[in-house]
Amino acid sequence: MSEVNYETIKAQLQTELGSVEHQLEEHGVEVDGDGIQVQVDEGFADSAQATTERSEFLALVEQLRTQRADVLAALKRIDEGTYSKCENCGNDIPFERLEARPTARLCVTCAQQQG
Repeated sequence: MSEVNYETIKAQLQTELGSVEHQLEEHGVEVDGDGIQVQVDEGFADSAQATTERSEFLALVEQLRTQRADVLAALKRIDEGTYSKCENCGNDIPFERLEARPTARLCVTCAQQQG
């Protein structure tokens, strides 16, 4: 079994964080510390198309916000020394899983049980 290379994973997570924050800023979302501020133009027309576009925009922002939170949580776990431990059962998360999903919080068994 391979050993977790924390520096490589940390660098990968920091790159992903920068990418997510850049995408948020491109969409006019202000990244503020651990939070974000979404500015939605209240001048949107009350048409179905405008409502759909606004919903799609907010869904994208929420997806990016969640991704950012997952990356920040993974970086925090690295700093705290709990990164490769399953948050549910406490067992080690296999390196292959961490390599594929650097933000993984659960081992494969626990992830499958949670569905």
